[in-house]
Amino acid sequence: MSELTRRVLFSIVAIPVALAAIWYGDWALAALLAIAAAVAANEYYGIARAAGLQPMATLGSALAGLAPLALHAQRRGVIHGELTAIGVVVVLIVFAVSIRRRWPDGHPIAAVSTTVFGIVYTGVTLGYGYVLRYHPYAVGARAGAALLALPLVLTWTSDIGAYFVGRALGKRKLIPVVSPGKTVAGAVGALVLCMIVSWAYTRWVLVPNASLAMSLKSKDIAAPAIAALLFGGLISIAAQVGDLAESLIKRDAGVKDSSHLLPGHGGVLDRLDSLFFVLPVAYLLFGWLLIPALT
Repeated sequence: MSELTRRVLFSIVAIPVALAAIWYGDWALAALLAIAAAVAANEYYGIARAAGLQPMATLGSALAGLAPLALHAQRRGVIHGELTAIGVVVVLIVFAVSIRRRWPDGHPIAAVSTTVFGIVYTGVTLGYGYVLRYHPYAVGARAGAALLALPLVLTWTSDIGAYFVGRALGKRKLIPVVSPGKTVAGAVGALVLCMIVSWAYTRWVLVPNASLAMSLKSKDIAAPAIAALLFGGLISIAAQVGDLAESLIKRDAGVKDSSHLLPGHGGVLDRLDSLFFVLPVAYLLFGWLLIPALT
């Protein structure tokens, strides 16, 4: 079976599951994000070990998976108060565990830093997918799903644009010491295509389907057009930087793929690298840029 065939077969199964979780939200989305975060964190810790570090992989992976679940619990009223305080306590727990597990010869400073970064890099960032699904400006399943789907669609668009434009026109390498396959033409193509798709999605999907906290003042799309184009461009930049960041981590450790878990796709970390950057950036841009332009 060819690599392309494995990719297609995996996508046929994975995409409907992801779309169903996005639409249903609630525990299904939280569980999907938690599983993805825990697996991605474990893969990251594997890369860290290949680089000569000694993270506390089991603890870090568990805490990364708990991050989206904590957001779900807070929304359900199970957890009251600030999640920030819980996050601080989590860091202190990791540090406390290192006293026994990494002292005196386990380099506790590096171990704690690597472990905490893995939690933030995977679990906390993916948790923004849950936050976007229940954004305060979105009312109902259709609105929440439309809001969350936009950065996901733009991430896939950025990957597709970079791949095909790069193959067709790419000559000058973008950052060859980090990722030899990426080209300047591919980066520009991804940026432009994302801007177009962002405008189209806002015009024909987000506005008709996203019931905001306040009714849209106008169906005239001229006002938010510039905001949508800028949103798409910034998301493309975030997606490409996220991809390059994971490539840098793997190059530092001398590994090609984060794992071989997903047929034809490498590991979960390989598939979600862009989203680790995109989801938090999208959350900020929704509040600062796109939603003010729509209301």
